[in-house]
Amino acid sequence: MTDSVSRPVLHDPEVLHQRNPVDGAPVDTGDGAVIEVRNPATGLLRELSEAGVSADASPRRRSEYSYDASNYRVEPLAVAFPRTVDDVVAAVMACRASGTAVIARGGGTSMAGNAIGPGLVLDFSRHMDRVLALDEEAGTVDVEPGVVLAALSREVERATGGRCTFAPDPSSKNRATVGGAIGNDACGNHSVRYGRTSDHVAEIDLVTSDGARLTATETGLRATDPADSFSITRAETLSASLARLAQENLSTFRLELGRIPRQVSGYHLQNLLPERKFNIARAVVGSEGTWAIVVGARMKLVPKPATALLVCLGYHDVVDAARDIPAILEFSPAAVEGTDEAIVATMRHRRGPDSVLGLPEGRAWLFVDLDGDDTEAVRAQADRLLARLAENGRLVHGRAAADPAERASLWRVREDGAGLSSRLASGGESWPGWEDSAVAPDELADYLADLRELLAEHELTGVMYGHFGAGCMHIRITYDLRSEEGREVFRTFTRQAAELVVRHGGSLSGEHGDGRARSEFLPLMYSPEMMAAFSECRRLWDPVGILNPGSMTEPDPMDAHLALAGVPQREWRTSFDLHPAHAGTDPWVHAAQGCIGVGRCRADSGGVMCPSYRATRDEKDSTRGRARVLQDMVRGARTVEEGWRSEEVREALDLCLSCKACSTDCPAGVDMATYKSEFFDHYYRGRVRPLAHFSLGWLPRWLKLTGRLSVVVNAVLATPLGKVAAASGGLTTKRALPRFAGAREWRREIADAGAHAAGETDSTDSVVLFVDTFTRGFRPEVAGAATRVLADAGHVVECSPDACCGLTWISTGQLGTAKKLLSKAAKVLDDGTDRPIVVVEPSCAAALRKDLPELVHTEQAKRVAARVRSFAAHVAERVSAGWEPSPASPPPEQAVLQTHCHEYSVFGAAAQRTVLEAAGVRNVVDANGCCGVAGNFGFEANHYDVSMQVAENALAPALRATDESAAVLTDGFSCARQVDQLDPSRPGLHLAQILDPGTTTSPTPTTTTARHTKETEELP
Repeated sequence: MTDSVSRPVLHDPEVLHQRNPVDGAPVDTGDGAVIEVRNPATGLLRELSEAGVSADASPRRRSEYSYDASNYRVEPLAVAFPRTVDDVVAAVMACRASGTAVIARGGGTSMAGNAIGPGLVLDFSRHMDRVLALDEEAGTVDVEPGVVLAALSREVERATGGRCTFAPDPSSKNRATVGGAIGNDACGNHSVRYGRTSDHVAEIDLVTSDGARLTATETGLRATDPADSFSITRAETLSASLARLAQENLSTFRLELGRIPRQVSGYHLQNLLPERKFNIARAVVGSEGTWAIVVGARMKLVPKPATALLVCLGYHDVVDAARDIPAILEFSPAAVEGTDEAIVATMRHRRGPDSVLGLPEGRAWLFVDLDGDDTEAVRAQADRLLARLAENGRLVHGRAAADPAERASLWRVREDGAGLSSRLASGGESWPGWEDSAVAPDELADYLADLRELLAEHELTGVMYGHFGAGCMHIRITYDLRSEEGREVFRTFTRQAAELVVRHGGSLSGEHGDGRARSEFLPLMYSPEMMAAFSECRRLWDPVGILNPGSMTEPDPMDAHLALAGVPQREWRTSFDLHPAHAGTDPWVHAAQGCIGVGRCRADSGGVMCPSYRATRDEKDSTRGRARVLQDMVRGARTVEEGWRSEEVREALDLCLSCKACSTDCPAGVDMATYKSEFFDHYYRGRVRPLAHFSLGWLPRWLKLTGRLSVVVNAVLATPLGKVAAASGGLTTKRALPRFAGAREWRREIADAGAHAAGETDSTDSVVLFVDTFTRGFRPEVAGAATRVLADAGHVVECSPDACCGLTWISTGQLGTAKKLLSKAAKVLDDGTDRPIVVVEPSCAAALRKDLPELVHTEQAKRVAARVRSFAAHVAERVSAGWEPSPASPPPEQAVLQTHCHEYSVFGAAAQRTVLEAAGVRNVVDANGCCGVAGNFGFEANHYDVSMQVAENALAPALRATDESAAVLTDGFSCARQVDQLDPSRPGLHLAQILDPGTTTSPTPTTTTARHTKETEELP
């Protein structure tokens, strides 16, 4: 038994340089002593700088790269972002000279710990991410290692007119990279048809630990540059040594390797055999960065099927589902994936009942993808499959999901499995470690039955999903990795599970690799002769042993460097109720540890998360990067007070737009907007806040004053003094300030529309209209339109009492004031009824629905929050109940839909589209993403450029792709401001204005001066 690595003592120089990386700087050890710290990264950084390679050894950066998607934490010395192969060679040679480890990293989504290590991390995803050339005739595409798999597939399909694609499609395909897929031998959902990454490599360009540049091919090894004499010699010597190794181990390689489709554990040395034609390219795949560093590759293309149909099958449990796999495989499916009820329940709990569409009855499900050239033939094949499975007697219910929305919904359940299963609807947690075992498909049912018995023996629960058709299971297990006793169970169970899978003729890993999680147990699967061959092969490639140490041969213990071990148990008092699901864990610590590293926040498409990362492409600006810095804060701060003062966390949170998208899009449910608000509330206590926290954070107070002086204020802001006023408040002068409405305008609007005052009606059909601060102060005409629409929908409209949701104080981390305002709002809105409270501004609706009960811990707050609806969500409910909108103005033929991020995250994304289509808008163009203003963010001087770059993710392209006749729907005031900035000729409209049964949709002018039209320069 090897003890988990405990938290180092404060006197440890390694810990001290984490807090202050300046070489030779004096550091207080915490007990009165002061020592001089020598930073081991200093010399390496100097050598890298002299070689023209920039690297970052800041504490914040090292925190971001101390984790991947595994259970482990290993802090690197520094992180570099190579731009060229020459950069990689220079970095490797500098590390070789100092004996520093080198860890190649792509998307950082490894669940086995293969993307972290103690030396220099090379992140290829930021710059070396290009598709260089595509040869459809040859069926290959030349890529750099950092290109994302989904982006590669899209580019191949675009370039070939949809005739070809790149096949490997793991669930992390929209952030995992080609280099990472080569490192692990990743497979994916359609591996039944297309196999593993090793089936799709033609050539791989490599840099070895001695700086040689080699190309591994399907028949050998050569120097990448024919004029490079050193690399020529190295290729010849290494080729001869590898051929000798294969010749000396012919029977061992033939008997022990390549026995089942998903035998990924260990090195793939069977590809060195004569009958495999000395295919070194395939042998390199799955070596997990321990042989050489991948710097380029020629990957193979496959034809793309003309049509596909998803068949969803429901079973009583996963064992029954697994027993039908042999029969299903007879129908030549492209994919056979599975999941259990825990993941489905969590998806519905977190994202609503409509997040999973078309699922048949059952408690475990298989998703079978059938494809072909003829739609009718594929449909007939699906019918035959369903009939055959019905005869088998295990199928509960099955159906073909022909609807594209259903198909996308079902695949989303499977693809988000890892994150969804980490924090379950039941309140439990699950972790990787034994999440990648594989057996032959016809052995799967018996293996799962035995594995369930082993889990029960250790009082563990396994959340099961994975590639059933290939016999590979991704099982996340409810280990307690926070306690010594729980870690002992973790070690004991993992060893016994390894022994079990070997008895079933299987592999410890089926696509994630062995890494830190399973390498220790490779001797259970392989003979001493094979293990010796693995070690010898690695030594041939990397004689100095600097490439990704701790994995494969001479591994670290599987329970060393666990991220949850050694975290101090302390109380971090918070204003937000963070609902800890794990007994004995502080709520703030539990929230910070919610990120498990799957990296969906790094995806370049789908959903809204994470707008800042999509703008900067910097890990620092991803939800994951921020979460990792928070995790190191609760781990490494000497006191709670020091933690709340962390400059690293403040820097990591700086570009968080508080859009709340991660609370919905993140499979693990990370809510960075809440964490930012909580942290800033503590960080700025006793400190001078940014001016914008007063000018924008206190906006509702200022609007009471401007409402009385609106004519004067608007006149002044239309002069050069407007920019002076903006600058003095910490605001950008590049964005015009909006027109301020008079204090009585909104009251006149709703009165003219027939709204009743608070308490004037007791009609059972009444709703309470909450006219928020933004609508009152800037868009009073929307209040009138909303009143008329609600009346047209059959409601008696009552205006709510005067109240504020506290949003601006929440977003700037001024929670004391926010709680007071929310408490007052709860008191005045709790009228003893269950009438819907319809809020005009979606961000204010979200604050009342979500933040109110989390900040005000009373039953009254919960009652009020449960009644809150956004305007769009409520009107969509009326449409579903049969109401048909009757706008006075003809609906536009086309509309650009910019859903407010808070609407998206709290109420869902479908409401506005549903209502627009009911109103007769035929063509709705979704601008799927954050607009970039996000409340105060885009008005702040230091965030303006990023806000405009965020707009380029979705909104700006959508505006450019449509003409001026298309309406632009912006229920959020901040979204309307961004549209006005991008194209002043196309003012953003609220849904109420488009639906208004009693007026036109021409909005009141919303700005005081002309817009800046010069495009923002792209961020570096």
